[in-house]
Amino acid sequence: MGLDKRGVGDMALRKAAAIAASLLMVLVFIRLNGDISAFIHSVKAGHDATYAFGPPSLSEEEKKELYNRIVAEAESRYSAPIDARIDRVWHAIPGYNGLAVDIERTYEAALQAARTDPIPYQYKEIEPKIGLGDLGAQPVYRGNPNKRMIAFMVNVAWGNEYIDPILETFARENVKATFFLDGSWLNKNSELARKIMDAGHELSNHAYSHPDMKNLNRSDQSSQITRTEKLLQERLGIGDNRWFAPPSGSYNGATLQVAKELGLQTVLWTIDTIDWMKPAPSAIVEKIDRKLEPGALILMHPTASSSQALPGMIASAKAKGYLIGTVSQTLSSERTPAVVEGGVGF
Repeated sequence: MGLDKRGVGDMALRKAAAIAASLLMVLVFIRLNGDISAFIHSVKAGHDATYAFGPPSLSEEEKKELYNRIVAEAESRYSAPIDARIDRVWHAIPGYNGLAVDIERTYEAALQAARTDPIPYQYKEIEPKIGLGDLGAQPVYRGNPNKRMIAFMVNVAWGNEYIDPILETFARENVKATFFLDGSWLNKNSELARKIMDAGHELSNHAYSHPDMKNLNRSDQSSQITRTEKLLQERLGIGDNRWFAPPSGSYNGATLQVAKELGLQTVLWTIDTIDWMKPAPSAIVEKIDRKLEPGALILMHPTASSSQALPGMIASAKAKGYLIGTVSQTLSSERTPAVVEGGVGF
């Protein structure tokens, strides 16, 4: 027997009331616990549905067990820092930060995770007890061999016509380098120097008039470095430079000491393109590919040879899984990203 109009009306009202009640429950959940989409996502992901509206509730015993698991695992995941040291061949070798599980942050993150999720380990870097600055007036030729990062050192005293192509290559490849500027060049080419700086590259000191530093007395060596340091600050606003690259790699004990007294570390190179001899670009690329190693500093100048070889040099480094940074980044003790340390490509 069919329903009368009154029965149909009552049924419609009951349905409407049920729908309204359901909507009200959803609104209450959202108000108290956040977006309802979290619930749907959690269910689809196979998590405990109750976690969508807040972290799982653990008993004190479960919390203690979780904390102890993290502490036990932290020991096996610890990598000790490596102190900076003086090497017979390479002189000053930078240190390398260690890596340790941040137990408290990991514990807090684990308390917020779903029960079925793995523990979300959080890490912190541990600096070595002995840093590069603790080694005294020593030259630096390379970064730490445990750090899969390299750097391009571009010494600039001439060759303006090749600077733009070099900058274009660096920009295209998303690479930042360190340009060591001759002071007399900077004095005449401040706008071009600013263009290099504005492209995100690091600018440092290459003396003032490209002298043979070891043949100068202490006073003249100081003048060479100080004049360029002053120009870097006055023309470009660089007041925190850390490096001095002696022209032609010429230095003596006085050079190292004078630079140190001025707050600078003397830096040279690991691999020389010898581009001033105008080698074929392919020969430069082959040389870099063959000699490349962790922490390498690659010396080049704004020449035709290096400008044309630069894409190949960068491609070789990336193919071998190296991160490319500035001299400051490469010589720092900071760790490279895990994706690089694990040998995974870019």
